[in-house]
Amino acid sequence: MIFSMCGLMMRLKWCAWVALYCSCISFANSRISDDTKQILSSFMLSISAIVMSYLQNPQPMTPPWAPSN
Repeated sequence: MIFSMCGLMMRLKWCAWVALYCSCISFANSRISDDTKQILSSFMLSISAIVMSYLQNPQPMTPPWAPSN
């Protein structure tokens, strides 16, 4: 959820993608008895971070280590 919030607030595309990746890992490691609302909210927050960052700037993502021109 921290990556999702960073992706939403700072419009960092790589942060939003890491959030989605972490949400998928969390879903894969979850048990039936775990809280499904938290997992679902994590997915929705990460997807909204991706959508909002690409609505703001539809250019392809550049890696954070690439030099900016």
